[in-house]
Amino acid sequence: MGEVSTIGVDLAKNVFQVHGADASGAVLFRKKLRRHQVLAFFAAQPPCTVAMEACGSAHHWAREIGRLGHAVRLIPPAYVKPFVKRQKNDAADAEAICEAVTRATMRFVPVKSPEQQSAAMLPRSRALLVKQRTILLHAIRAHLAELGIATGAGVSSVTKMVGALVRGEPLDLPDLARVVLETLAQLVFDLQERLRTIDKQLAHWHYTNDLSNQLETIPGIGLVTASALVSSIPDPSTFRSGRHFAAWRGLVPKQNSSGGKTRLGRISKQGNKYLRQLLILGATSVLRYLRREGSQPSPWIAGLLRRRPPKVVAVARANKMAWIAWSVMTCGGEYEDKPVLRAV
Repeated sequence: MGEVSTIGVDLAKNVFQVHGADASGAVLFRKKLRRHQVLAFFAAQPPCTVAMEACGSAHHWAREIGRLGHAVRLIPPAYVKPFVKRQKNDAADAEAICEAVTRATMRFVPVKSPEQQSAAMLPRSRALLVKQRTILLHAIRAHLAELGIATGAGVSSVTKMVGALVRGEPLDLPDLARVVLETLAQLVFDLQERLRTIDKQLAHWHYTNDLSNQLETIPGIGLVTASALVSSIPDPSTFRSGRHFAAWRGLVPKQNSSGGKTRLGRISKQGNKYLRQLLILGATSVLRYLRREGSQPSPWIAGLLRRRPPKVVAVARANKMAWIAWSVMTCGGEYEDKPVLRAV
């Protein structure tokens, strides 16, 4: 048998599965490792290619194993799945990872630094708190409706009622219902305070990052979207073009082509859902601004609006914004031809 050339690692919380192979693909070992044994095992191995699926703890282990002299590759889980032969288990997953990394056309995920991971936590945590606040507001509105109190449409109407509950203003409510609703209202108030703290941190990080400021010059991309893009994409040069970047965001049509005939369907919706949502919201704000201000849209947008519904046009605009964002991130500089628009 030859010397180990590639090692596939199936990550877990406590029990890790490793699969080693030589340059010809012959299996050298299959082992289970406890968490405290991982680094000692790789320290004893000669420098080789170590592959693992890109998951929550993958970047941490990639940094630690990389310091031992190994070349670490992170593979998207969807690209590993075709190499799992039959049964799904840890040993089969490790073998599939070991085989997938040897493919010449395989695509890899760049390893993030702790600082980049920390920056990515800001927009994700903000989105989580906004979601929790929305759930609580809807619950308060539903409970009030059960008691015959209508709060009106929109978040602002429910927010006013929340303020009244927090201040203890007299409302026609049963005592038990008041206790429950005041508890929910206090949770909303606490979430608001925590959101303000995260927004301040996010704004500080955004305005101290040159690339994030450059992205904000693109119409439809604001502070939140710009910071989310920069923190989530450590190396934009891994994408060969703006179209590849938009495809990674799931903003291109899904193909079902065969026999030389091209069939395009709806957008694929692959990749990071949160980034795609931000880009589409930003594109929607651009269209809303054009309608509200009575501005003349570009011939491209005007032609699309004549043929397609506004939501489809918003997705097309989001696709174009992704192309522009990739160009700004790879080439630098600000977006030149821009109206004064602001988005989320």
